[in-house]
Amino acid sequence: MEFDYVIVGAGSAGCVLANRLSADGRNTVCLIEAGKAKASMLVKMPAGVGQLLKAPNPYNWFFHTEPQKHLDNRKLYWPRGKGLGGSSAINGMIYIRGHASDYDQWRQIGLAGWSYDDVLPYFKKSENYEEGADDYHGGEGPLKVTNSAMEGPVYRSFVAAGTSAGYPETDDFNGERQEGMGPYQRTISGGERSSVARSYLGPEVQARDNLKIIATGLVSRITVDGRRATGVEIAGGRHSGSIGARREVILCAGAVQSPQLLMLSGIGDPTELQRHGIGVVHASPEIGKNLQDHLDVIVVHEMTKPYSAFSAQKGLKKLLVAADFAFRRKGAGTDNFLQAGAFLKSREGLERPDIQLHLVNAIMIDHGMTEIRKDGFTVHACQLRPQSRGTITLRSDDPFDPPRIDPNYLDSEEDRRVMREAVRMTRRICAQDALADFRGPEIMPGPGIESDEEIDAYVRKTGETIYHPVGTVRMGADESAPLDGELRLRGMAGLRVVDASVMPTLIGGNTNAPTIMIAEKAADMIAGAKDAVASAA
Repeated sequence: MEFDYVIVGAGSAGCVLANRLSADGRNTVCLIEAGKAKASMLVKMPAGVGQLLKAPNPYNWFFHTEPQKHLDNRKLYWPRGKGLGGSSAINGMIYIRGHASDYDQWRQIGLAGWSYDDVLPYFKKSENYEEGADDYHGGEGPLKVTNSAMEGPVYRSFVAAGTSAGYPETDDFNGERQEGMGPYQRTISGGERSSVARSYLGPEVQARDNLKIIATGLVSRITVDGRRATGVEIAGGRHSGSIGARREVILCAGAVQSPQLLMLSGIGDPTELQRHGIGVVHASPEIGKNLQDHLDVIVVHEMTKPYSAFSAQKGLKKLLVAADFAFRRKGAGTDNFLQAGAFLKSREGLERPDIQLHLVNAIMIDHGMTEIRKDGFTVHACQLRPQSRGTITLRSDDPFDPPRIDPNYLDSEEDRRVMREAVRMTRRICAQDALADFRGPEIMPGPGIESDEEIDAYVRKTGETIYHPVGTVRMGADESAPLDGELRLRGMAGLRVVDASVMPTLIGGNTNAPTIMIAEKAADMIAGAKDAVASAA
């Protein structure tokens, strides 16, 4: 088989590109995904996110890191999405773009066309905001975005507690001002998860004659002829074989697996390739480097009243929740129990927030794997702009082997300071009278953990990812960057990378919406490149 465009990975970026490129009937497009095509009810049901994250299942790669030297040598669990929609099918459904200055920073390091003013139109193009279009939101895009209802007393009390503690309030984290306490916007619509597969790959798109979707097909290698990518090989199963790309191979496998697949194809750091007996097809030493992620720490309280997800779903109520969702798309199953949060500054003098809070209306410890069967709430606090950098490297030359993931968390003293302050700021908010009506004892960190040394030890013992890895195939204006500003691999034709791995620096917030934006922008770049070739011909 041969197509104009072969897209590897049907995650947030791959689904966008499959839609946009196949909308032009002159293009033939093949989208290849290692996971399943059909979503289960757990994927569709927002409340199913807990099960998707905490237990092995067909929609989760269930990766683990290498032992983290600054986190008591623990191997951390890294969930990543598998199947149509990728991580947008198992994530927390929070719609956040990051701070405007995050993108202006990209422009300042030489990436023309990536400033906030440049990318805002692509955020708006993707978005179907329930309140319609305005200066910051789009009203006609595929991705349905809704405001949290702030149901029940917990979320509004949390925002009030933050303002009592001296922090500002904002009504739109994606609007004019990110900083403050406020409600989250979510990719939930009609009571159902708005994954990128649901938004961009609906039945009418999948029925296009010029789009072929291959599910459960693991791409093992990108094929190369000279200095040009010519297609891919699929290993194992009924889809095994070669698929050719007349114009481009577009790699959308994410921050973990895009660098892995490049290295398996002989594209990367020669030293790393030779270690595994892989011949060097194209030397690009920075592939797999520059890994950045948001490390997260939690403050957990019991509740004295039945306001949390536990009481909403305990016992036989679980059956009622499932039935109410299945037949009416109503009830607790339509909620991710994550409706409010904050973007705060850890110290005076900062131009933008460096801490993000997620309030979960449930006790959620160790990704939900540690169960405490009682009412409670959890505040997740993460550092938005880590200075520490990690790597993705190969475990072997076997494409079925997971790569080695080493985020190198807390390698920087500044990262440790911010995490320490995040615990203190979160505790300050939780201590306010606005939460007194239902706030019970603090479960974590717990009494007796107060000093810098004690808080540092708590972070080392309990810190976890909040699922935002980026940067491992970065774009840049410098020649050492694997990609140029058009997301093309330097030194090779016909190969682009489009996913969170291309971000040179981690944005200040959840990374799903920025990944969708990057793909929308890339679709225009690819169409422009094709038009330029046609004009020259």
